[in-house]
Amino acid sequence: MTAELVRGQNHTLPQTRLEIRVSAGSPVVAGATLGDENGVVRGPEWIAHPGSPQLPGLEVSQQAAAGHRLAVDLEALPETVHRVTVLLALPVGVGGPTRFGTTAAPFVAVTGLDGTEIATFTLTGLDTESAVTALELYRRQGAWKVRAVGQGYAAGLAEMLADQGLAGAAELAASIQEAVARSLARSVAPPPPRTPEGDRVRHASGPADPGPAPAAPPQPPAATPVQPAADPGPTPTAGGPIDYAHPRRQHAAPPTPPPAAPPAPPGQAAQPVAGDATGWSMDERLYNQIWGMFEDLARAAAAYRSAVDFADSRMDQELDRSLSDPRNRIGGAGDRAREEARAKRDELTARAREVLDRDLAQLAAEAAVVEPALPAAYAGWDNPVWHAHRVPMELPMALRLGDLHLPERTGLRIPLLVRLPLERGIWVDSGRTASEAAALTDSDRLRHLAMETAVLHAARLLAVYPPGEFSVHVIDPAGSAAGPLAPLVDAGVLAGPPAAGPQGVASVLAHLTRRVDLVQMAVRAGAADSLPPDLDTGEQLLVVNDFPHGFDDRAVTQLRYLADEGPAVGVHLLMVADREDANAYGPVLDPLWRSLLRITPVADSHLADPWVGHAWTYEPPVTPPGSRVLEQVLAAVTAARKAAGR
Repeated sequence: MTAELVRGQNHTLPQTRLEIRVSAGSPVVAGATLGDENGVVRGPEWIAHPGSPQLPGLEVSQQAAAGHRLAVDLEALPETVHRVTVLLALPVGVGGPTRFGTTAAPFVAVTGLDGTEIATFTLTGLDTESAVTALELYRRQGAWKVRAVGQGYAAGLAEMLADQGLAGAAELAASIQEAVARSLARSVAPPPPRTPEGDRVRHASGPADPGPAPAAPPQPPAATPVQPAADPGPTPTAGGPIDYAHPRRQHAAPPTPPPAAPPAPPGQAAQPVAGDATGWSMDERLYNQIWGMFEDLARAAAAYRSAVDFADSRMDQELDRSLSDPRNRIGGAGDRAREEARAKRDELTARAREVLDRDLAQLAAEAAVVEPALPAAYAGWDNPVWHAHRVPMELPMALRLGDLHLPERTGLRIPLLVRLPLERGIWVDSGRTASEAAALTDSDRLRHLAMETAVLHAARLLAVYPPGEFSVHVIDPAGSAAGPLAPLVDAGVLAGPPAAGPQGVASVLAHLTRRVDLVQMAVRAGAADSLPPDLDTGEQLLVVNDFPHGFDDRAVTQLRYLADEGPAVGVHLLMVADREDANAYGPVLDPLWRSLLRITPVADSHLADPWVGHAWTYEPPVTPPGSRVLEQVLAAVTAARKAAGR
């Protein structure tokens, strides 16, 4: 039976391998500290946080999210540890809430590895606090208990850490927040909140018989999908309660998914079906299905890696115990102990791999039926759907930016989808210091590939927006991107010729800055009809090549303004740049880089999923060798504009 705790209440823990699940009204930073018998944190090495997520017996998430799962193995903690304190803090400088009083009350649950709740605690009564001690697990007379704390700190994470006796609390708090800010530029935007029934609808026959499972280790942290940035979070009303209703969620049930495939024979997995997730349209079903596959692969790989780590740790512990006796260090007894420990490790690892291979095979089968069924906005450039593409009359839900895969099975690719309209800009990193693959590529070749990647993204956006509702501007100060830009220029789909030189840069930035200013003022005044007739109110994309070449201080300021304020009123950035080239501006551009989703023109392992934080290998989009699909698609865009009189 679950114990529903109130502040100060405690409860005995019936097991030592646990998950601590956190659900908050907005993205929060989750961490944990280890304390000695006096509750003192002896140093930074006793704190698990996004910049250092793993300690013996403890693992936390690497990102700020509205949901977290912290893994705890109390038996694996050092003997000097008598207390584990779970901390929550609001991220700093990311445009979110600055105090817990303006968000939904955080909810914390202590569960077993099977998901059974042991104790729960809702942190009510918070106001100006920006950090809070949620729970503490403590050892008393050989037994472990959990206590609901709910102690908030208005001065934030630094005050909280100092309260636990940590020297240098302010510096560590700043480094934690910086680690969270850095993760924003490398993280994949999470999907929308799930429906009450869940995004994934399994087939009627259910999953295959899982077979023998490996010994369950502490699961790595996982964050449930959080609300997208475009959805405004709950805000307090004057003198009234906070409305926690999702502003865009439909209240009627979505359409029933397609009929499931006939039941599979016993012991076999059901045949996958394209569009088997819930949704209001086939596009939405496929979108939800792809995100479900993404999550399934992330969690399957996490379970396998955790099982392997557990098997290795268990082998080390058994060897330490066996060889602690000097009589077993030499002779046959020691050799037998080593062989037995390794055999147990190999058995556990083999069982974990068997389960992983089964899950990977099912996901590969699902990908094989989903990929051919994807609409153009979700499809790769080699998909035949592009050869019959017609510019749509309605905006699709999302856009494909490339593919993601993990080393456990590199051939299993998950499409990287981002919601439309774009909620954050994109940065194509053309620097050679970005990765090993980039370091092995010639600088000129890398810049050329980066601009080709940007052109493919711009072309896809033009192709999936209704005619005349999307415009592309290009800044190419030195004219170095003439080759990659040729398909866009020849098709006549750009808003104007690529801007060159300082004057061209200033002209385009002034035009888009004026548009942002005017639309913002009209929206705030409720006077959209008063906009000038020459103002294009459609979505705008600014492609910037070779930044910061050709940019003076004023231009840099305008670019930062567009990055911060543009997405909310339909102006988006697609940067092609080497961050090292912008070092002359110092830290002034750091917020710009953090606000953009970084992708690369060559395969690179740098993107993190929103559930367990794996480093996924990103594969940029490419057209098939010798194909003219790009020219055909741009010709369709031109024809659609002429037909619409745009």
